[in-house]
Amino acid sequence: MKKKIFSTKINSVAVNLGLLLLRVSIGGIMLTHGYPKLLRLLDGNLKFGDPIGIGAEGSFILVVFAEFFASIALILGFGSRISAFLLSFTMFVAAFIRHADDPFSKQELSLTFFVVFFFLLLSGPGKYSVDHKIS
Repeated sequence: MKKKIFSTKINSVAVNLGLLLLRVSIGGIMLTHGYPKLLRLLDGNLKFGDPIGIGAEGSFILVVFAEFFASIALILGFGSRISAFLLSFTMFVAAFIRHADDPFSKQELSLTFFVVFFFLLLSGPGKYSVDHKIS
């Protein structure tokens, strides 16, 4: 029992199930941020900050694309590394530019998202993904 608990062997089934669970859960959680923004975009309410200097409307459209559409792609495991890059970049900007002067409690959520999306960028989607079926 002790050997199993402290084992450093990689169990590929567990890793792939873990990646699936991580992709689906973090993508679903991000959708709860992206969906309201998509509705705002469809209503024509484009009020948003301009953290990277491309204009408020352009920034908002890119954030909606990342938080809504890239989240769906990540959940499916389709174009996972591209989606994870877009999402990690969005969360990097949120944490280090948009909330740069805010207390850590305001940065914490975007930092957490950033770390998870960056991990998925490095690891890939795992066996249980559309990407795996395609390759």
